[in-house]
Amino acid sequence: MDLQLAGRVALVTGASAGLGRTIARMLAEEGCKLALVARRRPLLDSLAAEIPQAEPLVIEQDITAPDAAARIRDAVLARFGRCDILVNNAGGSRPQPDLGTPEIWAEAMELNFHAGLRITHALVPAMQAQQFGRIINLTGQDEPHNVNAANAPNGAVHIWAKALSRTLGLHGITVNSIPPGRIHSEQIDNRIMPTAESQRHWAETQVPVGYIGEPEDLGVLVCFLASPRARYITGQVIHVDGGARRFPH
Repeated sequence: MDLQLAGRVALVTGASAGLGRTIARMLAEEGCKLALVARRRPLLDSLAAEIPQAEPLVIEQDITAPDAAARIRDAVLARFGRCDILVNNAGGSRPQPDLGTPEIWAEAMELNFHAGLRITHALVPAMQAQQFGRIINLTGQDEPHNVNAANAPNGAVHIWAKALSRTLGLHGITVNSIPPGRIHSEQIDNRIMPTAESQRHWAETQVPVGYIGEPEDLGVLVCFLASPRARYITGQVIHVDGGARRFPH
Protein backbone atom coordinates (compact mmCIF):
# COMPACT_ATOMS: atom_id res chain seq x y z
CA MET A 1 0.00 0.00 0.00
CA ASP A 2 1.28 3.44 -0.92
CA LEU A 3 0.83 5.58 2.21
CA GLN A 4 1.06 8.77 0.14
CA LEU A 5 3.63 10.25 2.50
CA ALA A 6 6.24 11.30 -0.06
CA GLY A 7 7.08 14.97 0.41
CA ARG A 8 5.09 15.37 3.62
CA VAL A 9 6.80 17.26 6.45
CA ALA A 10 6.92 15.46 9.81
CA LEU A 11 8.10 16.78 13.16
CA VAL A 12 9.14 14.18 15.73
CA THR A 13 9.96 15.13 19.32
CA GLY A 14 12.19 12.92 21.43
CA ALA A 15 13.79 11.80 18.18
CA SER A 16 17.31 11.14 19.45
CA ALA A 17 16.77 7.56 20.66
CA GLY A 18 14.33 4.71 21.17
CA LEU A 19 10.84 4.94 19.71
CA GLY A 20 11.29 8.47 18.41
CA ARG A 21 14.42 7.59 16.50
CA THR A 22 12.78 4.57 14.88
CA ILE A 23 9.63 6.51 14.02
CA ALA A 24 11.69 9.23 12.38
CA ARG A 25 13.67 6.69 10.37
CA MET A 26 10.51 4.89 9.21
CA LEU A 27 8.81 8.15 8.17
CA ALA A 28 11.94 9.01 6.22
CA GLU A 29 11.76 5.65 4.47
CA GLU A 30 8.19 6.52 3.43
CA GLY A 31 9.44 9.73 1.80
CA CYS A 32 8.78 12.31 4.51
CA LYS A 33 10.92 15.34 5.17
CA LEU A 34 11.89 15.43 8.84
CA ALA A 35 12.30 17.91 11.67
CA LEU A 36 14.02 16.20 14.59
CA VAL A 37 13.70 17.57 18.12
CA ALA A 38 15.53 16.44 21.27
CA ARG A 39 18.07 17.64 23.81
CA ARG A 40 21.02 15.44 22.79
CA ARG A 41 22.56 17.05 19.73
CA PRO A 42 25.15 14.33 18.94
CA LEU A 43 22.43 11.68 18.72
CA LEU A 44 20.28 13.92 16.55
CA ASP A 45 23.21 14.60 14.25
CA SER A 46 23.93 10.89 13.89
CA LEU A 47 20.28 10.22 13.02
CA ALA A 48 20.27 13.04 10.49
CA ALA A 49 23.34 11.49 8.85
CA GLU A 50 21.44 8.21 8.49
CA ILE A 51 18.48 9.78 6.64
CA PRO A 52 19.88 12.46 4.30
CA GLN A 53 17.00 11.88 1.88
CA ALA A 54 14.66 13.37 4.50
CA GLU A 55 16.43 16.75 4.38
CA PRO A 56 16.51 16.61 8.19
CA LEU A 57 16.21 19.76 10.25
CA VAL A 58 17.91 19.23 13.62
CA ILE A 59 16.45 21.22 16.53
CA GLU A 60 18.30 20.85 19.83
CA GLN A 61 15.62 21.87 22.29
CA ASP A 62 14.26 21.08 25.74
CA ILE A 63 10.55 21.00 24.96
CA THR A 64 9.65 22.07 28.51
CA ALA A 65 11.34 25.46 28.05
CA PRO A 66 8.79 28.31 28.08
CA ASP A 67 9.60 29.41 24.52
CA ALA A 68 10.16 25.92 23.07
CA ALA A 69 6.89 25.66 21.14
CA ALA A 70 7.34 28.96 19.35
CA ARG A 71 11.00 28.24 18.58
CA ILE A 72 10.18 24.81 17.16
CA ARG A 73 7.25 26.10 15.09
CA ASP A 74 9.26 28.98 13.68
CA ALA A 75 12.21 26.74 12.76
CA VAL A 76 10.03 24.16 10.99
CA LEU A 77 7.95 26.69 9.04
CA ALA A 78 11.04 28.70 8.09
CA ARG A 79 12.73 25.60 6.70
CA PHE A 80 9.83 23.75 5.07
CA GLY A 81 6.96 26.24 4.89
CA ARG A 82 4.53 23.71 6.36
CA CYS A 83 4.12 20.94 8.92
CA ASP A 84 1.89 18.03 7.95
CA ILE A 85 2.62 15.55 10.73
CA LEU A 86 3.40 16.08 14.41
CA VAL A 87 4.55 13.13 16.51
CA ASN A 88 4.55 14.09 20.19
CA ASN A 89 6.90 11.37 21.36
CA ALA A 90 8.99 13.07 24.07
CA GLY A 91 8.10 12.00 27.59
CA GLY A 92 8.96 9.52 30.28
CA SER A 93 7.70 7.25 33.02
CA ARG A 94 7.99 8.47 36.61
CA PRO A 95 7.36 5.52 38.99
CA GLN A 96 7.42 6.47 42.67
CA PRO A 97 8.31 4.33 45.70
CA ASP A 98 5.85 6.37 47.79
CA LEU A 99 3.47 9.24 47.01
CA GLY A 100 6.04 11.32 45.14
CA THR A 101 6.83 14.99 45.76
CA PRO A 102 4.90 17.96 44.36
CA GLU A 103 7.95 18.77 42.25
CA ILE A 104 7.98 15.31 40.63
CA TRP A 105 4.25 15.48 39.85
CA ALA A 106 4.61 18.97 38.38
CA GLU A 107 7.62 17.93 36.25
CA ALA A 108 5.81 14.85 34.94
CA MET A 109 2.77 16.89 33.96
CA GLU A 110 4.93 19.51 32.26
CA LEU A 111 6.92 16.99 30.22
CA ASN A 112 4.16 14.52 29.39
CA PHE A 113 1.23 16.90 28.86
CA HIS A 114 1.81 20.64 28.79
CA ALA A 115 4.88 20.65 26.52
CA GLY A 116 3.21 18.56 23.79
CA LEU A 117 0.02 20.60 24.09
CA ARG A 118 1.94 23.84 23.53
CA ILE A 119 3.78 22.48 20.49
CA THR A 120 0.53 21.17 19.03
CA HIS A 121 -1.35 24.41 19.57
CA ALA A 122 1.52 26.35 18.02
CA LEU A 123 1.34 24.27 14.82
CA VAL A 124 -2.43 23.87 14.47
CA PRO A 125 -2.98 27.21 12.66
CA ALA A 126 -0.57 26.16 9.90
CA MET A 127 -2.34 22.81 9.58
CA GLN A 128 -5.72 24.55 9.44
CA ALA A 129 -4.49 26.86 6.71
CA GLN A 130 -3.45 23.91 4.54
CA GLN A 131 -6.55 21.85 5.52
CA PHE A 132 -4.44 18.82 6.44
CA GLY A 133 -2.70 17.60 9.54
CA ARG A 134 -1.86 14.52 11.52
CA ILE A 135 -1.23 14.76 15.28
CA ILE A 136 -0.04 11.56 16.95
CA ASN A 137 0.67 11.42 20.67
CA LEU A 138 2.82 8.69 22.22
CA THR A 139 1.48 8.31 25.75
CA GLY A 140 1.51 5.39 28.18
CA GLN A 141 -0.51 2.92 30.16
CA ASP A 142 -3.79 3.86 31.78
CA GLU A 143 -3.89 0.77 34.01
CA PRO A 144 -1.78 1.95 36.96
CA HIS A 145 0.24 -0.83 38.60
CA ASN A 146 1.72 1.54 41.19
CA VAL A 147 2.10 5.25 41.83
CA ASN A 148 3.54 6.72 38.65
CA ALA A 149 3.54 10.47 38.07
CA ALA A 150 3.25 9.88 34.31
CA ASN A 151 -0.14 8.14 34.53
CA ALA A 152 -2.11 11.33 35.19
CA PRO A 153 -0.68 13.24 32.20
CA ASN A 154 -1.27 10.18 30.01
CA GLY A 155 -4.94 10.36 30.85
CA ALA A 156 -4.94 14.12 30.34
CA VAL A 157 -3.48 13.71 26.85
CA HIS A 158 -6.14 11.16 25.91
CA ILE A 159 -8.96 13.48 26.97
CA TRP A 160 -7.40 16.60 25.42
CA ALA A 161 -6.67 14.75 22.16
CA LYS A 162 -10.27 13.53 21.95
CA ALA A 163 -11.58 17.06 22.39
CA LEU A 164 -9.07 18.38 19.85
CA SER A 165 -10.13 15.77 17.31
CA ARG A 166 -13.71 17.01 17.47
CA THR A 167 -12.60 20.61 17.00
CA LEU A 168 -10.21 19.99 14.10
CA GLY A 169 -11.94 17.25 12.10
CA LEU A 170 -13.53 19.61 9.58
CA HIS A 171 -10.07 21.02 8.82
CA GLY A 172 -8.73 17.66 7.63
CA ILE A 173 -6.73 17.20 10.83
CA THR A 174 -6.79 13.94 12.78
CA VAL A 175 -5.63 13.48 16.37
CA ASN A 176 -4.81 10.08 17.85
CA SER A 177 -2.93 8.65 20.81
CA ILE A 178 -0.80 5.52 21.06
CA PRO A 179 0.07 4.05 24.47
CA PRO A 180 3.00 1.67 23.95
CA GLY A 181 3.22 -1.50 25.98
CA ARG A 182 6.58 -3.04 26.77
CA ILE A 183 8.62 -2.23 23.67
CA HIS A 184 12.42 -2.32 23.50
CA SER A 185 13.62 1.23 24.04
CA GLU A 186 16.11 3.20 26.09
CA GLN A 187 13.56 3.59 28.88
CA ILE A 188 12.43 -0.05 29.01
CA ASP A 189 15.84 -1.67 28.49
CA ASN A 190 17.86 0.62 30.75
CA ARG A 191 15.44 1.68 33.48
CA ILE A 192 12.25 -0.31 33.81
CA MET A 193 13.39 -3.84 32.88
CA PRO A 194 17.18 -3.73 32.64
CA THR A 195 17.85 -7.48 32.80
CA ALA A 196 17.15 -10.28 30.37
CA GLU A 197 15.45 -12.22 33.15
CA SER A 198 13.04 -9.39 34.00
CA GLN A 199 12.13 -9.01 30.33
CA ARG A 200 11.64 -12.72 29.85
CA HIS A 201 9.45 -12.98 32.96
CA TRP A 202 7.28 -10.07 31.84
CA ALA A 203 6.85 -11.47 28.35
CA GLU A 204 5.97 -14.94 29.61
CA THR A 205 3.49 -13.81 32.27
CA GLN A 206 1.97 -10.58 30.92
CA VAL A 207 2.13 -10.51 27.11
CA PRO A 208 -0.15 -12.90 25.20
CA VAL A 209 2.08 -12.90 22.11
CA GLY A 210 4.96 -14.00 24.33
CA TYR A 211 7.61 -11.39 23.59
CA ILE A 212 8.50 -7.75 24.08
CA GLY A 213 7.88 -5.66 20.99
CA GLU A 214 10.39 -3.87 18.79
CA PRO A 215 10.12 -0.13 18.01
CA GLU A 216 9.15 -0.99 14.44
CA ASP A 217 6.01 -2.74 15.76
CA LEU A 218 4.77 0.67 16.86
CA GLY A 219 6.34 2.65 14.02
CA VAL A 220 4.15 0.97 11.42
CA LEU A 221 1.04 2.29 13.14
CA VAL A 222 2.48 5.79 13.38
CA CYS A 223 3.24 5.78 9.66
CA PHE A 224 -0.29 4.64 8.82
CA LEU A 225 -1.97 7.19 11.11
CA ALA A 226 0.27 9.89 9.61
CA SER A 227 -0.91 9.11 6.10
CA PRO A 228 -3.82 10.52 4.08
CA ARG A 229 -5.10 6.93 4.01
CA ALA A 230 -6.04 7.20 7.72
CA ARG A 231 -8.39 10.14 7.21
CA TYR A 232 -11.34 8.50 9.05
CA ILE A 233 -9.40 7.46 12.14
CA THR A 234 -9.37 10.22 14.74
CA GLY A 235 -9.95 10.73 18.43
CA GLN A 236 -8.73 7.21 19.17
CA VAL A 237 -6.48 5.64 21.79
CA ILE A 238 -4.79 2.64 20.14
CA HIS A 239 -2.71 0.34 22.33
CA VAL A 240 0.36 -1.38 20.90
CA ASP A 241 1.27 -3.90 23.58
CA GLY A 242 1.07 -7.47 22.27
CA GLY A 243 -2.30 -7.87 23.97
CA ALA A 244 -1.03 -7.11 27.49
CA ARG A 245 -3.81 -4.70 28.33
CA ARG A 246 -6.69 -6.57 29.93
CA PHE A 247 -9.56 -4.17 29.31
CA PRO A 248 -11.47 -4.73 26.04
CA HIS A 249 -11.97 -0.99 25.40
